[in-house]
Amino acid sequence: MVAGLVLPAAASSQAWAATSPNAYVANFESNSVSVINTGTNTVIATIGVGSSPFGVAVAPNGAHAYVANFGSNNVSVIDTASNTVTATVGVGSGPRGVAVTPDGAHVYVANQGDNTVSVIDTATNTVIATVGVGAAPTGVAVTPDGAHVYVTNAQSNNVSVIETATNTVTATVGVGANPEGVAITPDGAHVYVTDAGSTVVSVIETATNTVTATIGVGNSPAGVAITPDGAHAYVSNEGSNSVSVIETATNTVTATVGVGANPLGVAVAPNGAHAYVTNVNSNSVSVIATATNTVTATVGVGVSPTGVAVNPVSPAPSLTITKTHTGNFTPGRQGTYTITVGNNGTAPTDGTTVTVHDTLPAGLTAINISGSGWRCTTRTLTCTRSDVLNPGNAYPPITLRVRVARTATGTLTNTATVSGGGDGTATATDPTVIDPCDHHHHW
Repeated sequence: MVAGLVLPAAASSQAWAATSPNAYVANFESNSVSVINTGTNTVIATIGVGSSPFGVAVAPNGAHAYVANFGSNNVSVIDTASNTVTATVGVGSGPRGVAVTPDGAHVYVANQGDNTVSVIDTATNTVIATVGVGAAPTGVAVTPDGAHVYVTNAQSNNVSVIETATNTVTATVGVGANPEGVAITPDGAHVYVTDAGSTVVSVIETATNTVTATIGVGNSPAGVAITPDGAHAYVSNEGSNSVSVIETATNTVTATVGVGANPLGVAVAPNGAHAYVTNVNSNSVSVIATATNTVTATVGVGVSPTGVAVNPVSPAPSLTITKTHTGNFTPGRQGTYTITVGNNGTAPTDGTTVTVHDTLPAGLTAINISGSGWRCTTRTLTCTRSDVLNPGNAYPPITLRVRVARTATGTLTNTATVSGGGDGTATATDPTVIDPCDHHHHW
């Protein structure tokens, strides 16, 4: 049985707002991850992962999500651009908590079943170190400077402090009963720990690694997340079906928000406007507006949602353009350019018009411009289309035929731009050598 997790007795097209980040929710009994578009509060994808996924964390650059699979002793690596699993990394027994270092280079995984923390190198997706900690490690958080990792040990009532430079435990801090969730303030000065076996949150001062405050909250506090400005901590009370809002300046509870049944995981959006709470026994996520501390939406997800993380980077398209030709051009003859538009972003284009415009240098004149699916005008050297381009894909190429002036010499640079589709403007240039010697060849 997972400490602090209450499971239900019985199991009971896609919209994309390119300006809103996605939330990733681990569904313990569905062996899946639900992807919520936070702009529309709808599930846009469901990703199969390992057995009994619990914790989830997203890399600071937003490119990958890491899911700790409690039942299969591994971590699923999700490519957030395609929302597919691209790697699976074996770790210790019963992995539960997971956190990524600020530089994105390492992932720390708390293995509840064998009292260890696995350290994954994200460049190779391999475990490079295993650190022994306390009994039943559960939650894990990394300091903003990346120097230390704080791990809650649910069955030894303490927190292990790991120095990341050496991956050794340098301090152990006693806290309340059954510590579970852990979060660190943006300034790195304090660590908030939920003591699930009681009704309090312990506050650790990182300078001394001592508990400087305890805060009364609801029953069985489980998850905790801190707003980006560091002003508030949101604590899920699994036994009270509520969330306590702590003002960190005074370490007092300033609001209590009713949510679903057995709330567990908590995450706050990068802009601090909303908190997302997983309700294990309601198979849902409650969305709390932090300005009013009221639930503004409830999103149905998989069975027994546990961990939740919001991508710190909003998905967006990123249009690229390349322009090429073959060989040298010859005065008085024709030449051909190929223009290709791709999307190397993390979201599809938004359906607005994508425009390609070519600017020819003196010495080149257009004969024709065309491409499959493009609406092209030779007079203006402009091509447009509005169909959606998914990440990692490219539109059919555009072919531009030109005539080279008889007086052309040297190197002429052709320029093309692409704009629209929800992105800015990208430019490609193609220097072209004009070789007058080819004009005199006779075969």
